[in-house]
Amino acid sequence: MPTTHLLYLHGFRSSPQSTKARQVAAHVAQHHPGVTFWCPQLPPSPRAAMALVAGGIATWPQGPRMAVVGSSLGGYYASWVAQQARCTSVLLNPAVHPARDLERYIGEQTAWHNPEERFFFRPEYIAELQALDVRHLPPAGPELLIAAQGDELLDWREMVARYPQATQRVLPGGDHALSDFARHLPEVLAFCDLA
Repeated sequence: MPTTHLLYLHGFRSSPQSTKARQVAAHVAQHHPGVTFWCPQLPPSPRAAMALVAGGIATWPQGPRMAVVGSSLGGYYASWVAQQARCTSVLLNPAVHPARDLERYIGEQTAWHNPEERFFFRPEYIAELQALDVRHLPPAGPELLIAAQGDELLDWREMVARYPQATQRVLPGGDHALSDFARHLPEVLAFCDLA
């Protein structure tokens, strides 16, 4: 049963304007015009972000008709969404321990694609991140992990250890942004099995 609904979740300080999000959106629009695609701007609060997503996909078909792609912090969120929706997930350099790694970002931050836009990453968001941790649960659907060994922000070895049952693509070199994402886009969308 092909996928009719695709969700893309961007990373920390990122937005739907990210290169990867735009590449996915353009490819879906051109090659899969019947597929519903949504890439929401996620608020800084993890609880609010997942409430927004849960509301947005409430009328979507669950299970094999839906897939989620997440990058960095969005990958962490994607694993939570996949548990709720019992769907396929693709994890692009996913954050594995965001409650640990984002503590040093508590305070005022700038948005990556619009440096004039500022937001506060609050101390209580750490507990909100912890509440979304689903690593103790078996995968709810097929998982594809793409991990770059050259990721300058996150450790690819933690990603590989976190997703032992995933189809794993460990890339030599590369970077956190997956600057060569266009090369991996066909595999990502093939894995999602878009209608």
